[in-house]
Amino acid sequence: MPSIVLDRVSLGRGSTSVLIEADATFAAGQCAAVVGPSGAGKTTLLRLLNRFGEPDSGRVLLDGTPVADLDVLALRRQVGLVPQRPVLLTDTVAEEIRVGRAVDGDRVDELLAVVGLPAGFAARRCAELSGGEAQRVCLARALAVEPQVLLLDEPTSALDGASAAAIGELIRAHIGSGGSVVLVSHDPGFVAEVSDEVWTLASGRLTRDAEAGNQP
Repeated sequence: MPSIVLDRVSLGRGSTSVLIEADATFAAGQCAAVVGPSGAGKTTLLRLLNRFGEPDSGRVLLDGTPVADLDVLALRRQVGLVPQRPVLLTDTVAEEIRVGRAVDGDRVDELLAVVGLPAGFAARRCAELSGGEAQRVCLARALAVEPQVLLLDEPTSALDGASAAAIGELIRAHIGSGGSVVLVSHDPGFVAEVSDEVWTLASGRLTRDAEAGNQP
C-alpha cells in the first residue's frame, strides 16, 4: 500500500513561507485530511505530492522513492489529483472519463454512479455542467486510471448533503481496497467522518492533530 512522506520540505511564495521544513507521513491505507485557514497553502501542498509543483528544498517520497526520481506521467497515474476547480478537456462526459484510460461504456456508467451521478449522465455536454457536476466528473476521470493515492481538494465544496455522502462512501471504498487518500477540506463534519488523521497547515507549519479523525 502506498505511503507519502514529506522530508523537511520547504516552499516559499514571494515573501511568504508556505511550508517550513515540513515533516509528515501520510500513511498507507488511510485518509489524511489537511485543514487550516484560507490562503495557508493547502492546495499548494497537494500539488507537491504529484509534482504539479516542486519544493524549494526537502523531498517528497512515494513508498520510499523520491517523486522527483519517478517518471512524472507514471507518478500521476499512481497519485491522482482532483482539483477544486476542475478543467474538463473534451466535449462529452463519456469522452472525459476516457481521457486517461480507454474504458467501455459500462465502466463509464459504473464510475459515474460511484461519484453519485445518475444513469445517462455520460451523454451530457461538459460545457453544460455545474461546478459540482464537473468536479465529480473529474473525480470519475481520475478513478478510471485506478490510482493508488487520491488527492482531493475541497471535494464537497459545491455539493449537497446526499452528493457529499456519496463522496464519503467513495473514500471509504478506496481505502478499503488498499488505496490512500489525502484531502483538503473546510468542512469539519466531513473531515471528522472520513479521515483517519488530521493535519493543520498554518503559517508555514504542518502539524498533526493529536486527537482527530477516526483514530481510536
